[in-house]
Amino acid sequence: MFGNIGWGEFMVLLVAALVILGPERLPGAVSWVTKSLRQVREYASGASQQLKDELGPEFEDLRKPLSDLNQLRGMTPRAVITKHLLDGDDSIFTGNFDKPNSVSFEKPGTKAVSADPSTPTAPQNKPLAAGERPPIDLDAT
Repeated sequence: MFGNIGWGEFMVLLVAALVILGPERLPGAVSWVTKSLRQVREYASGASQQLKDELGPEFEDLRKPLSDLNQLRGMTPRAVITKHLLDGDDSIFTGNFDKPNSVSFEKPGTKAVSADPSTPTAPQNKPLAAGERPPIDLDAT
């Protein structure tokens, strides 16, 4: 609840309360505030428990979109793009393109056929030399 208040601001509030209320009434005011906060917390938890009891399993169906929304609120624009548009592949941001390619353009059990008989038909992960022709996939052409 007091996550947004720093120690300096808390000390200013304490000094202001001491000046306004005086040392005689300050302990009574602090105890009244703590009792009130405890009572408000009990009312809130009682209301949510009553709602949960009345709705039963449908209550979780209502909570799921809210939890998804809270998850999206915590994401940065980079994380949203990576998750939804790039399916979790962040190599475009990190520059790490050395990952093995999981997409295969060949059918299982077939080999790429080269137009030049001197080039091997097994797929290679090295760049083509100058003048070397790329393998041709007959199913793709």
